[in-house]
Amino acid sequence: MLASGEKPEAQWRIGTEHEKFGFRLDDLRPPTFDGERGIEALLLGLIRFGWAPVREAGCPIALLRDGASVTLEPAGQLELSGAPLHTIHDNCVEVGSHLNEVKQVADQLGLGFLGMGFQPKWSREAMPLMPKGRYKIMQAYMPKVGALGLDMMTRTCTVQVNLDYASEADMVKKFCVSLALQPIATALFADSPFTEGKPDGYLSYRSHIWTDTDADHTGMLDFVFEDGFGYERYLDYLLDVPMYFSYHDGTYIDASGQSFRDFLRGTDAGPWGRLCALSAFWVGLLYDDAALHAAWDLVKDFSRSERHALRDGVPRHALKLPFRNGSVQNLATEAVKIALAGLRRRARLNRDGQDESRFLEPLVEILHSGETAAERKLALYHGVWQGDIDRVFGELAY
Repeated sequence: MLASGEKPEAQWRIGTEHEKFGFRLDDLRPPTFDGERGIEALLLGLIRFGWAPVREAGCPIALLRDGASVTLEPAGQLELSGAPLHTIHDNCVEVGSHLNEVKQVADQLGLGFLGMGFQPKWSREAMPLMPKGRYKIMQAYMPKVGALGLDMMTRTCTVQVNLDYASEADMVKKFCVSLALQPIATALFADSPFTEGKPDGYLSYRSHIWTDTDADHTGMLDFVFEDGFGYERYLDYLLDVPMYFSYHDGTYIDASGQSFRDFLRGTDAGPWGRLCALSAFWVGLLYDDAALHAAWDLVKDFSRSERHALRDGVPRHALKLPFRNGSVQNLATEAVKIALAGLRRRARLNRDGQDESRFLEPLVEILHSGETAAERKLALYHGVWQGDIDRVFGELAY
């Protein structure tokens, strides 16, 4: 199964996924599914751009077009799952086109969209639930396996990238590098410092939520770093991960607690520019042999306790978390340098002759200032916003 996913480098593609919070412009509340200004109306409005609707029990719950999809997270967070494309230039055009289409329809409905990692204003109880059968199953199961699972479902938004591998050895090295550097990416993209209108003590509260959501589906996967890890060991793990549901004859069937064997999933969301930066970060590190080797050299001697300390400390401290004789900012600086060099060697140019390294500029600026997006929002909150969280919707929406 995993071996069948191998692709030669010439066939490697990049798929970007990102989520965003909808809100009504007049009262800032999250839109329900139905109604004249609901998520259903938004999806139906997007059909005019060539999207084909996918329905469940008669309700439009997704859109498809040219290998891409628009789907709904449990509380109506709107997700673009981009098509597998050749370059980050292509991904960024796709993201920009999607956000433009959404804005055209949303403006007509009196809706706006915000890119952050965690819903900054509304409580869990204020969040609607979309009419997808699997979400009812997840809603019932999540409280059994973690205190914050329902918050993960209803109040978080993320951005991630899907990449390819050439062989088992290539998969293993990419897996190890990406797991070890995931806390560094979390720190660079930290943008969820508010809960229900007030600072919550974290810079990436979304990342913290994943520490108390569902241990079966989350965690550091320490076995990936052990000698002998490969397809067989990973498949054994996947088969024993408990299922939430199975899908049969158009119906979601509750299978919570069962494993796949019984039956024979980033960073905080953010503004447009940082959506492209996430893909650039990982492509630069993982799609160039010299960069991948350098990234492995950077992380290969991390101990298990160091990897866990990074994972546990970054949600609260981000770049300022101490690490060895420096900080996460030092690690992030080295990682971004490696990614920049990798993208330059890839030399995928746009029509203006620019390579993909330009998409890392938001991260270079964050490292230069030493201030994450979360810290900038906190400064605004304590300064010119005078504690008014509503201003985030007016000033920082798409």
